[in-house]
Amino acid sequence: MAEEPQLRLDLDELRHLESIAKRPRVLSLLSSEIRDLNAKLSGVTAAAAAARQAAVAAEKVPVNVDAVNRSYVTLGSFSWDQDNDKIKIYISIEDAEQEKVDTVFKAMSVDIKFHDIHGKNYRFAIPKLNKEILPEKCKLVVKPNKVIVTLVKASKGNWLDLHLKEDKLKPNLDKDKDPMAGIMDLMKNMYEEGDDEMKRTIAKAWSDARSGKAADPLKSYP
Repeated sequence: MAEEPQLRLDLDELRHLESIAKRPRVLSLLSSEIRDLNAKLSGVTAAAAAARQAAVAAEKVPVNVDAVNRSYVTLGSFSWDQDNDKIKIYISIEDAEQEKVDTVFKAMSVDIKFHDIHGKNYRFAIPKLNKEILPEKCKLVVKPNKVIVTLVKASKGNWLDLHLKEDKLKPNLDKDKDPMAGIMDLMKNMYEEGDDEMKRTIAKAWSDARSGKAADPLKSYP
């Protein structure tokens, strides 16, 4: 740093003045200033050393280009069962190695990555679990032709599904939105979930509403 050599020059000159000074007050002032400059120089030197160490450490950190550009094949073949306390997921995959599996358990999600299996990488993830789990108690065990994932439930009870199921038929009741928009969202969901008869009925209601035959899009729905 540019400050360090300047401080050293100032100290050299002060020490020279101290060596030729005779008056006690002058000697005291010079001694005090030398102490202050020594303390300042020590701080500047320590900061410079820390900066150099940080720069060296940064140069030594390897950048894993393969990890950045790594692609994964999604694993969709699995089964699961449960008891009152935990859930077990059985993922069909061969030749996985325990040390090449990255597992992230969170309260409402699971993310498992399998690396370098015959040159490919695989991934199994549940972004939104049906209910909360205890991440610190969950585990994964690798078998020759499958992987067993044990999820420990945060609260005892039966899960209807692994995934969180959004209530698609629940209308959006946001006060700031147009109430009719919520009704239309509801009808769209009913159309997507309904049988052929319901789809024909809702399609007719939409058609009548657009043509002006019905002011209320639900008017034709029995």
